[in-house]
Amino acid sequence: MHRIAGQCNGNNSFTGRYIPPGLRKQSSTSEGEDTVKLTRQLKGLINRMSEQNMSTVLDSIEQVYRNHRRHDVTSALTTLMINGISSHAMLLDSFIVLHAAFISSLHRLIGVEFAAFVVQNAVSAYERHLRDYESDVPDVTAQSEERGKECSNLIVLLSELYNFQVISCILLYDIIKDLLGKTLSEFRVELLLKILRSSGQQLRQDDPSALKDIVTLAQSSIANQGDDLSSRTKFMIETLTNLKNNKNKKSGTQHQGGDAVERMKKFLSGLSKKRHIQAREALRVSLDDLRAAETKGKWWLVGAAWGGDPLVDQQRAPSTKQHEAEAEDISNTALVKLARKQGMNTDIRRSTFVVLMSSDDYLDACERLAQLNLSEVQQREIVRVILHCCGNEKSYNPYYALVCQQLCQSSHAYKITLQFCLWDFLRDLGETNVGGAEIIKNLKDDDGRFELKTISSSRIKNVAKAYGWWIAKDCCSITILKPVDFTLLKPQTRTFLRELFVQIFVASQASSPVLTDDTDEQTSRNRGSVEDIFVKATKIENLGLGLIFFLSNTFKGEEGLLGWASALAKETLQTGMNEIPRP
Repeated sequence: MHRIAGQCNGNNSFTGRYIPPGLRKQSSTSEGEDTVKLTRQLKGLINRMSEQNMSTVLDSIEQVYRNHRRHDVTSALTTLMINGISSHAMLLDSFIVLHAAFISSLHRLIGVEFAAFVVQNAVSAYERHLRDYESDVPDVTAQSEERGKECSNLIVLLSELYNFQVISCILLYDIIKDLLGKTLSEFRVELLLKILRSSGQQLRQDDPSALKDIVTLAQSSIANQGDDLSSRTKFMIETLTNLKNNKNKKSGTQHQGGDAVERMKKFLSGLSKKRHIQAREALRVSLDDLRAAETKGKWWLVGAAWGGDPLVDQQRAPSTKQHEAEAEDISNTALVKLARKQGMNTDIRRSTFVVLMSSDDYLDACERLAQLNLSEVQQREIVRVILHCCGNEKSYNPYYALVCQQLCQSSHAYKITLQFCLWDFLRDLGETNVGGAEIIKNLKDDDGRFELKTISSSRIKNVAKAYGWWIAKDCCSITILKPVDFTLLKPQTRTFLRELFVQIFVASQASSPVLTDDTDEQTSRNRGSVEDIFVKATKIENLGLGLIFFLSNTFKGEEGLLGWASALAKETLQTGMNEIPRP
């Protein structure tokens, strides 16, 4: 039966022309020539592309899509860009940013199919080059110092695609975990630093809990390698830790193409005003999804077949999560037992203690304390537990002061609780008249204090340092000392108040808590901060007089920071109280 090119019409007759077998091979050859012409046309457009003519190039690409099959254009574009970026040489970040913005533009204009195809091919190329590098299969055309540059360029491309919202943080976190899953070589550390420099801050904003898991995984991976760590590896760990704690260091997380990224983001935001947008959401695919795309299918594409079973996947996956949850329960149980030993006799105190002891930093502690959903009356227990733990430390730990400072910024009620807790502490030191007659009369009922047989010198010093920081940073005012009679002080109270004022002077000149006791290390002399602290006491005559008396006797003959600050404090008090003559 002869082959006829055409279609059958309604009268069962065929229209079209007959193609002999000898000419059929020529038709396939012509299709190959069309592909070559298409590739050449697209290559010319990409080579001419710049930030200034990006809009014009996009118009031409859309015209090419209208004149050719979509898959042919997508495949040719992807091949050209992946081959160009996976170069043996280290490319400029601005060059990769430009191509990432181009891909993001087509993701919005052409649709999610284009972005999915590019991302899948980019990840596949990255993993292939990484395997070749680590299996010692170098390219014969590449010099030894140029090996691995393909992976570096592709990892920057994926990071920039994340910055431009083509992919979500899920894929980038999976790539980081994959890099940390094996022994950390110099090359893997370099790739991790590339990701952190390009997208570190955005990763922390999108999923901070996943970043904590990454830091834990990195620390365990480093622990397995022992103490023989390179400077680059130490720098990577420091960068990760600073990122988790939201400490920006320009030297560690500086992005060379940052200006280009901002310009391209402005261009992309204005794209929807001029053109019809097909896709807006980032691809939420994982690394496992891309690896299993050929077997399970591509669930992220509309109409694509998918052979996965989420119920089966959920049954296989939870083993590791279950182990982590069990380990966390064991640690929490141990902390609850420790809380009971520390005298935490209520559920609220025990819960607060567990949160304080198991948090990563003071910001994490404040977030978890807020999740306890305590009433305003119950929140007073948080301050009491913080002071109890701070006093029990062998050496001063500023963590507790920073937690309470953060809490005071969120609610004024914490400041009031700090005042009453200080009065409680002064009464424990022997100042029985502090707090007023009504409060002293009700002490026997229930004041919520911890039972302390004796107050050690370390507790006095730790509490004084904490309150010195809080008063200097306006968490509470110097006026909380108004019930103190400075002319009749017990020996322990005198020691506590001297240390308190020393810490106020030190903290007034520091932006972060000082751990050393050497006041001479503070070289700054900021008059305004000291004056702002003591000028509030001038409104209460007895307090102002008492402070002048105490400072004059306690810091008489002092030099350095203490001499300067105490003299300035007395001058501020005397100036604010017109009835006090200058000596």
